[in-house]
Amino acid sequence: MASKMPNGDKWELIDNDSNSQHYRKKFKFNFSYIESDSIKNVVKAYIWRNHKEGNKVLENLYKDISRVKIFNTFAITNGNFSFKSLTNSDVDIFISYLKTLLSNRTNKQLSYVYQKSCLDTLKSIIRWGQLYMPNEVPKTEIFTGNEYIGINRKLKIDFIPDEVLEKINNALVNEENLYVKYGIIILQSTGMRLGDMLKLTTNCLNKHLVSGYTLKWYDHKNRKERQPMPIPNECAVAIEKLIEHTKKLRERTDDSIKDYLFIHQPIVGKDSNNIVVMSLRNYTMCLNGHIVKGKLVRKGFVHNHNILDINGEYYNLTAHQFRRTLATDMLSKGTNLKAIQEVLGHSSPITTRQHYADIKDRERAEVFKNIGIIGNINKVDETVITDKKDLIWFKKNKDKSARMEDGYCTKPCSDGKICDRLLKRQKCYTCGRYITTPEYLQAHKNHLAELEKKLEGNIYGDHYVEHFLPTIEILKEIVKRLEEIQNVNN
Repeated sequence: MASKMPNGDKWELIDNDSNSQHYRKKFKFNFSYIESDSIKNVVKAYIWRNHKEGNKVLENLYKDISRVKIFNTFAITNGNFSFKSLTNSDVDIFISYLKTLLSNRTNKQLSYVYQKSCLDTLKSIIRWGQLYMPNEVPKTEIFTGNEYIGINRKLKIDFIPDEVLEKINNALVNEENLYVKYGIIILQSTGMRLGDMLKLTTNCLNKHLVSGYTLKWYDHKNRKERQPMPIPNECAVAIEKLIEHTKKLRERTDDSIKDYLFIHQPIVGKDSNNIVVMSLRNYTMCLNGHIVKGKLVRKGFVHNHNILDINGEYYNLTAHQFRRTLATDMLSKGTNLKAIQEVLGHSSPITTRQHYADIKDRERAEVFKNIGIIGNINKVDETVITDKKDLIWFKKNKDKSARMEDGYCTKPCSDGKICDRLLKRQKCYTCGRYITTPEYLQAHKNHLAELEKKLEGNIYGDHYVEHFLPTIEILKEIVKRLEEIQNVNN
């Protein structure tokens, strides 16, 4: 192996895997920044052997090198000149270093995801070295295995909130960048990974006698063709629009990329005179803009349409969130976990359960102060409904428009529009406009029993429970208050 390793500290390796997202791409590795020869030799061997044996794709090895830069700076500062000298205490200090380090690009604290990935790279190199270069790394275990256990839990919940998703879909109507517009529709409809979407070809769409259209693509992560997936009509239209949009570009480019759907000619950069397949980085910048050292130098989709989060800041949109959101919605609607696994292309349902499927209940079930309970609906007065017009309306409509299956809505319409909660059949009992009475006590008991039954023998994990518990607590409070009123009346 050593005799075949390239000489020097600067390598140019080409991805020759025809099934790779980065087929024929050149990756430039630079090891010259590593001051310690001992550390440098281990890292070089790690990169070379994993590349030649196909254990890791070149793109991931290239990312490993960027993370080693952070460890190298730490090692120089703390006087660590070899992997072999590292101890568990050094690992703890390195984690503290990661938590206080600011990103050169954004001038903000490193994200939890990136902190974890930096530590994971160090783990991978050390554990690889224990097998192939045991004299260059610690012989004993220096990692506890739970350094970022809290972060792992946080990463599971990463779907796009309903209110943000609504803003995104409204913005698509006026979005001028067709790659962004139709790409988001494809991502929402299929849950595919961004890298797979950018390598879709013009023959990916097929008509189907039953389902209308199916989509076929190559799963680059698992190195296999995906079975044709039925897709909604809007997804098929989006693909057809992109085929039409890139038609003239295909006439001007060579055979190696002319069949790809996401070919474009960049406005700036080294490829500005060439037609290329859109990169992951470029598409991500189209979503969130181009940020250099914390400053926005080019606006993206979220800035152009003023898509904000609950804190009033621009929403940090990633393509992968559409994948998580699709899985979340499917589970929320009662879809079988096996079906979700097949849609996402996971080899195991464990991956689906642990990292993708979540229930959107927590943000809708907040505090008990919004629960309006009253003993006699005919005695509703201004102490219950303070707005005079609303009170007059309610008295006229309490047995008609205001009535629901488990209570009453004191104001189902505002400015001529029906409340979204009613339209989407969301949990009205967390809304201040909601009133319920003892006559609906059994309905609430039945609802509570159904939710508690769902938690019995729960196979989805703690994150599933977390989202049901606030709802269960609210229902318990409703039942308790209604029983108290009923006992007084009796």
